[in-house]
Amino acid sequence: MTISKESSPRKIIHIDMDAFYASVEQRDFPELRGKPLVVGGDPNGRGVVAAASYEVRQFGVRSAMSCYEARRRCPEVVFVRPRFEVYRAVSSDIRRIMHSLTPHVEPLSLDEAYLDVTGLSAHKGSATLMANWLRVQILEQTGLTASAGVSFNKMLAKIASDINKPNGTAIITPKDADAFISTLPIERFHGIGKATAKRLHAMGVSNGADLRRVPAATMVEEFGKRGQFYYDIAHGRDERPVKSERTHKSVGSETTFRDNLSDNDELRIQIYEQNADAFSQLHKKNLVAHTITLKIKYSDFTQITRSHTLSTTFDSAESAHYWLDKLFADIPRELPIRLVGVTFSSLLPSTQLLPQLTLFE
Repeated sequence: MTISKESSPRKIIHIDMDAFYASVEQRDFPELRGKPLVVGGDPNGRGVVAAASYEVRQFGVRSAMSCYEARRRCPEVVFVRPRFEVYRAVSSDIRRIMHSLTPHVEPLSLDEAYLDVTGLSAHKGSATLMANWLRVQILEQTGLTASAGVSFNKMLAKIASDINKPNGTAIITPKDADAFISTLPIERFHGIGKATAKRLHAMGVSNGADLRRVPAATMVEEFGKRGQFYYDIAHGRDERPVKSERTHKSVGSETTFRDNLSDNDELRIQIYEQNADAFSQLHKKNLVAHTITLKIKYSDFTQITRSHTLSTTFDSAESAHYWLDKLFADIPRELPIRLVGVTFSSLLPSTQLLPQLTLFE
């Protein structure tokens, strides 16, 4: 009997590039191949690891770690500064490969995306064959490896893509899902961060089997609407669709300092760095913004924000410096500062902008 598309499980692929930024650098600069490599900031300051090659990961170096700590763990590490314009170009090439298979592509970042391939007849209708085809095409066209996860929902596909890293494919079928989820640590579930995991451990929940035993009503009482989601994913249910068009209300970046800061010049450098990162995210998402917001968190964990809205849009990261300086000058300074953040909002797709005429047109 032929099963209708409506009653068949969805076929979701999650593609995750392997150590993306670091792999691009090793591809482009052969002298970096085989070396412990970090793409990030200044190891002598408060730079953060943006990407770590597999050679340096064996020392426990991971993204979001301070570059200072990365060098402490691996004194031989080589540091390079990010080249976001190159990463965006490579990401666009990878996205084109994905769209040649299906229009149902949901990018999560420059280096990962979901694809819904339900009902496709290509590659004998096999999502596994499609995932392997994508990995081969990405390698042939970019020289980079990718890992793939295949399953019937987004959560399991994303988890699967991490199982056979680097350069591998893993499949979680409906038949295998229950057993897999039962032994899965709760920290691996989508949407369960450190704080939530700590609360769940206090409830006696350490893996999927434990989570299944907690009644839905208890989860909702403890975690609100998120509790129902946690209950559902423990039972293998994740109905979130692959969204090929994502609506962004804001785009931002923030950092917490290893030591609280009081020096204006140091703080301004950190604010500019977060601004550059936030603006690069705007650029890669093909968005423009009318509003910028500066966020400050003090040493006592209180926080304050200041915003400014332009009638035009911010056309570069540098064009925001003037307004960030004015917003920063308006921030009370009785206490040292532990966090700064910059957010762009009032967003529009850049394609909606009218072309600006030059003086001579």
